[in-house]
Amino acid sequence: MYIVENKGPAIALMLGALVFLGTWPAIMNLVERRGRHLVHTYLDYSITNFLAGLLIALTLGQIGSSTPEQPNFITQLHQDNWPSVGFALAGGLVLFMGNLACQYAWPFVGLSVTEVVSASITVVAGTTMNYFLDDRINRAEVLFPGVGCFLIAVWLGAWLLKSNSADNAAKLQAHHKIGTNSEPDPESVVRDSADFIAEEPVKALPGSGAYLQQLEEQRALKSSGASTIFGLAIVVFAGICFSLFSPAFNIATNDQWHMLKPGVPHLVVYTAFFWFSLSAFVGAMSINIFFMYHPILGLKKTSFKAYISDWNGRKWAFLAGFLCGLGNGLQFMGGQAAGYAAADAVQALPLVSTFWGILVFKEYYRSSRRTYVLLVAMLVMFSAAVGILAGSAGHRKAD
Repeated sequence: MYIVENKGPAIALMLGALVFLGTWPAIMNLVERRGRHLVHTYLDYSITNFLAGLLIALTLGQIGSSTPEQPNFITQLHQDNWPSVGFALAGGLVLFMGNLACQYAWPFVGLSVTEVVSASITVVAGTTMNYFLDDRINRAEVLFPGVGCFLIAVWLGAWLLKSNSADNAAKLQAHHKIGTNSEPDPESVVRDSADFIAEEPVKALPGSGAYLQQLEEQRALKSSGASTIFGLAIVVFAGICFSLFSPAFNIATNDQWHMLKPGVPHLVVYTAFFWFSLSAFVGAMSINIFFMYHPILGLKKTSFKAYISDWNGRKWAFLAGFLCGLGNGLQFMGGQAAGYAAADAVQALPLVSTFWGILVFKEYYRSSRRTYVLLVAMLVMFSAAVGILAGSAGHRKAD
């Protein structure tokens, strides 16, 4: 079994997790924007997410010899460790609910705000719980100022959402007003070709009212006319779920409440991650198959037959699930070595997601100066919080 013992490799694993966990939401958002049914996408994502957890357990969890104190993955499956398994299963369920909530929140509040607000709530609540569960191995004088910075980032994210929503409403209103006058919208078309052919479809400029209108017509979940407060409420629910999965995994691997029988070793990271991934997979399959026939938020009714035959965007959903599974595994491996509170530094994932949101999805294009100021302030505060949090990393002593 591969064991991470030093702080340096643990931080390297966290950085890898940061890239993976910040990229998969952008891929899922891309598929939704192209009109694929959310249920179909999440089912595909769930399959490869579980396969990633199983792959990590069967490879890294089986490397080397097995000892009574640290048995390999397959050896530990036969041991009487069900209290710890229960916490791993619970962690997988709350992570699944948080990820599912984020998928439904993106159309309402955007990728960047969703990731920043949910990640900040995760750090404020989850990191505090992990600090005490880890017997305070992280430096409190460094850790909690970082938590405070995350809290400030939450409020900046909320103000950014309000400002950007107002910008978008103004763009759409101007676009509709011009449309009723049967005049071309000079702010909504690309004018970079000297031999423009009138018969060709007009391409909307990113950030324009026409662009927002086209996006709304194409995407799977329609958010036009919906309250941004509703979308923000979904994000808060996701953040609460995210704040619970890491402490649950922490208890599963370290048994702080002494629920295991004497002589039974703690769950190793790989065994806990297998049960964690299995729980998320079962929950996702159950809920999404229910949503097929009982859709919510105005989605179309679908069927298992339609899902099987829907290959539009499937490869991207598979990729998103695999990246998320790898990212979670790396986060837990690093957290077991350096403390799960410090491992919450991977909640810097919105920095990666915001990069993809701006580069690929043209979020915040042609917005107001106030929106840009709030965006920069949020990212600066968020970056500072992550750096401070990573600086609090400690070293877990062997039992």
